[in-house]
Amino acid sequence: MAVLDELTGFEFEDVIEDVFRNLGYENVRQAEKTADEGRDIMMEEVVDGTRRAIVVECKHTGTVGRPVVQKLHSAIATFDFDGPKRGMVVTTGRFTSPAQEYADRLQQNDDPHPIELLDGEDLREIADEIGLDLYNGRIEILCDETLRPYDPATDVDAPVTEAFRDIENIEAADLSTPHSAVTFRPVVAVTADTDAVFETSVGIIHRINDRTQFVVHAERGNPQVVDEDVATLVTENLHTRIELDLERLGEVFDDVEERRFGQTQTEYKEWAVERLQQHQTTTVTYTGDNNVTYNKTCEPNLSDISVQSIEPVYLPEVRQTTEILEYSYPYDYYAAGPSRVTTEDGIHRCVHCETSGVDETYTYCPNCGAIACNNHTQTERLEREPVCTGCAVTERFALKTKYFYDEENLETFREEYDAMPLHEKAMENKLLAGGSVVATLLLIVGLLVIGGII
Repeated sequence: MAVLDELTGFEFEDVIEDVFRNLGYENVRQAEKTADEGRDIMMEEVVDGTRRAIVVECKHTGTVGRPVVQKLHSAIATFDFDGPKRGMVVTTGRFTSPAQEYADRLQQNDDPHPIELLDGEDLREIADEIGLDLYNGRIEILCDETLRPYDPATDVDAPVTEAFRDIENIEAADLSTPHSAVTFRPVVAVTADTDAVFETSVGIIHRINDRTQFVVHAERGNPQVVDEDVATLVTENLHTRIELDLERLGEVFDDVEERRFGQTQTEYKEWAVERLQQHQTTTVTYTGDNNVTYNKTCEPNLSDISVQSIEPVYLPEVRQTTEILEYSYPYDYYAAGPSRVTTEDGIHRCVHCETSGVDETYTYCPNCGAIACNNHTQTERLEREPVCTGCAVTERFALKTKYFYDEENLETFREEYDAMPLHEKAMENKLLAGGSVVATLLLIVGLLVIGGII
């Protein structure tokens, strides 16, 4: 069977490691290289509540004979594991009859260390199941699941409705139904272990024993690690994934778009390993036997880093746009059911300046539909309702600027102002009126002092 022919033995073992991880085995890892350039794979499975170790021998050859199976049987017996153990031999070729007979006999005799044989035909079936390209050894990403794009217990527009509750003077009747669009963006959640020890003549100077988890944007182009809050959103909601049914979701959202994964799972694994190698490289200072201080760069080997899982999933990015009179208010967020991470909040933002954020106070202007901060909100003189400085018509009365919805309101107030007695006109500028009273009192007191009356 001509599969994976372009790969070296080591590359083939890397592929098989990924294969078993995708098949659901746990703690999949490679052993150290041996003199004959073979690296067995160690992994675990849980059957009926019992954890069992599996030792895998990979043979990238045309034919595998009985001696290979016998050698693995001995290796299983001496493998240090507190629990039941079994073995596997995986080859791109085929097994000889004596090799198959030996493995069958172990099964028939209820041997404590049975061995399963996977040949090239078995690999073909596995390839169809997990998306393995048998010609180049790459594992494609097969994903048809997404985080929930909305909370099924509420309306899809609930996040926008909730955001508008913070705006003063706005009523539900003022809101139009937002246009809702969702883009399903591919991400991969990576879990990897690093186990590296660095020694010199004075002993161990540095050790890395670390498990790292991160989430990566997986569209076209270079992979990018997502922000910490987005990573938390993804990892904490992986258990709530649902089927990505675009037709059904198209009945909920006005627009639906699905982006494709830009690279294979194998490529994301290789990228993750290289990233961790760079991230965990550090310079250590130590004192040698001669009392001289040295600096040593400790860079883990690629073999020190083992990717435990790569979980692909679609991350819904929702954009809801609400049109109110002259203004449009976008509200964008990554969604996972009732949880979300906001990426753009055009509701908690003044349309006239850079003031933004949920801690500020904003007021709705029913005259033009603007949401404005306190510095750009005034009280309309005639209606005694809020009006933003962007749309207001102004004129000075009693030396003070007054704000009106339009020219008609202004003209109405002009007529009222003209009909006011003088003291009422003066009260249109209470500060000026108050100042005038104080000035008059001071003048009277001064005259009385001058006149010797007081």
